[in-house]
Amino acid sequence: MQAAKVSVSLPAFLLEFVENYKVAHQCKSRSQVIEQALELLRSQELEAAYREAAQEVDPIWDVTISDGLSDEAW
Repeated sequence: MQAAKVSVSLPAFLLEFVENYKVAHQCKSRSQVIEQALELLRSQELEAAYREAAQEVDPIWDVTISDGLSDEAW
């Protein structure tokens, strides 16, 4: 994966958190800590999108596509 270098300004308390996390979790760099944090945010966004999409599913659709058998044994 190709990485791009960016500059991020953080308040002192967040920078301290990043440093402490890096040491406690044996991360190679601050960048790795930030990358993990962003992946968590990305996952949360995806989960929210899937939840929203699931709410849009019409429950009648399941009845429409079924074959009319309600007690199937495989």
